[in-house]
Amino acid sequence: MKVLLVKDVYKLGRAGDVKRVADGYGRNFLIPQGLAVLATSGALKQVDQIRAQADAKRAVLNEEMSSVAEALNELTLTFPVKAGETGKLYGSITPAMIAEAIKDKTGVEIGRRQLDFEPIRTLGMHQVEIRLTIDLIPQITVIAHREGETPEATLAELEAKAEAEAAAEEEALEEETAEEEAEAVEAQVEVETEATE
Repeated sequence: MKVLLVKDVYKLGRAGDVKRVADGYGRNFLIPQGLAVLATSGALKQVDQIRAQADAKRAVLNEEMSSVAEALNELTLTFPVKAGETGKLYGSITPAMIAEAIKDKTGVEIGRRQLDFEPIRTLGMHQVEIRLTIDLIPQITVIAHREGETPEATLAELEAKAEAEAAAEEEALEEETAEEEAEAVEAQVEVETEATE
């Protein structure tokens, strides 16, 4: 089904774009929500008008939200959580929890659907994108740390683990390379031995 977008739709397009979408998506979501209309010849004649109106609205909205985006870009949220030895959380940090924390810390109300990430299930530092408008997508930093520890201690522990894993991986790679070189030398010796016989 071809539709003409009347409003900006995240991950689909901007107002005035003509897109081919699945019938169910168009019929059951886009059209009833007022986000699109069927791309008929009459509707296509209005493309320029729809684009112009959308560009004007988008410019005003971006200007209004730019100060919010700047404030959110500098935001760091910390969540004390229970986690296992491997760093996996008992539970997860959900979009609703982050939206609530943003509201408590900044007073800005963000809908959980504006947060673009899967629930956080591991300790550490995570970047979360917030869709304010189709053009403004600030990132906040979310730190999940063990209960009873400071965020810095958890991050230092995770960094030390990552360095140890990287060193072990490098050592294993060096051993593998040494074994391959030894096998190559052995094969060369066998070839030379056969050639002399």
